[in-house]
Amino acid sequence: MIDKILPTLSAAVADIYDGATVMIGGFGTAGMPAQLIDALIDHGARELTIINNNAGNGDTGLAALLAAKRVRKIICSFPRQSDSHVFDALYRAGEIELELVPQGNLAERIRAAGAGIGGFYTPTGYGTQLAEGKECREINGKHYVFELPLHADFALIKALKADRWGNLVYRKTARNFGPIMATAAKTTIVQVDSIVPLGELDPEAVVTPGIFVQRVVRVPGKEQT
Repeated sequence: MIDKILPTLSAAVADIYDGATVMIGGFGTAGMPAQLIDALIDHGARELTIINNNAGNGDTGLAALLAAKRVRKIICSFPRQSDSHVFDALYRAGEIELELVPQGNLAERIRAAGAGIGGFYTPTGYGTQLAEGKECREINGKHYVFELPLHADFALIKALKADRWGNLVYRKTARNFGPIMATAAKTTIVQVDSIVPLGELDPEAVVTPGIFVQRVVRVPGKEQT
């Protein structure tokens, strides 16, 4: 019997190892798997490469993981905002490496990994420092930069509902990067608000099929954001 439900957050992240590449869903705090991140902090894995849209907000969630100095490198599109003081301090001190990726390129690089695409050409970034060291070419009179896919060892994402097979339904825009990250990681770990019996999820509402999910853990609480 297929049953991907784990009893605890700590069990869900127990095999994340030092030096792993970890995708973390969320657009700011919307859709951020905060409890899974806390479990990762408690677990103690270090020298991580994190792929996320931004670089943490305030002092919780991803920012707390950075503050614990567990992250060697972050790949993101929006590292600085009014409350990104943890990342800012680490970066200025030379204690974290940043790979800055335009947001559309970030999404497409993740999607390309999940789709088995070896790379793609995009005009975004051409002629800027972001294109340095990358292959560039002209196609039909327009200049493009070649971007490689982004793969991960693990993905930590958040959904609203799941069944024991790992089929996922998200809450509105909280889905953001979750669906593509689930396809691009070797192991996808999902925290959900509720787990429902097989057959209860409308197949037309399932965004991430269970084939892309390895572990589900229920984190009950207030309505998700």
